[in-house]
Amino acid sequence: MMQTDVLSIAPAQEADLGQILGLIKELAEYENLASQVVATEANLRHALFGPRPAAEALIARLNGECAGFALYFHNFSTFLGRHGLYLEDLFVRPAFRAAGVGKALLRHLARVAIERECGRFEWAVLDWNRPARDFYESLGAEANPAWVNYRITGEALERLARDQARE
Repeated sequence: MMQTDVLSIAPAQEADLGQILGLIKELAEYENLASQVVATEANLRHALFGPRPAAEALIARLNGECAGFALYFHNFSTFLGRHGLYLEDLFVRPAFRAAGVGKALLRHLARVAIERECGRFEWAVLDWNRPARDFYESLGAEANPAWVNYRITGEALERLARDQARE
């Protein structure tokens, strides 16, 4: 970032929904997962600004231009007896990489975690994304190979719900 550059990070507003959806699509393209994006502005509005928000988002702007975003929510650690902050997505547009945007977003979120008395701040990264992994590790983050993430979606989720209901 040059000395004359102005970086701002602010909580997303409803007016940012189009930009957030665009950033989600850009992230999905980068991760080769574009076909999985089914989010709409309407369901993002409900999730971020509805009566019971499920997540929060930050928008980073460099010299007034949308440079990236972070979307996060609270989880809970039974062992710590405290909530944590989970970073679902962090994305910096390619033109703004190496300008300190990603680090600024993570620092902002670290401050949020401390202010909210979170016991931890965590996220996942695709195993092939070596640039992101190197970046996170340069900040002191550590991979946790003791845990394997699981996910159930679509028909498998519906089947599990049906089968469980029969018991």
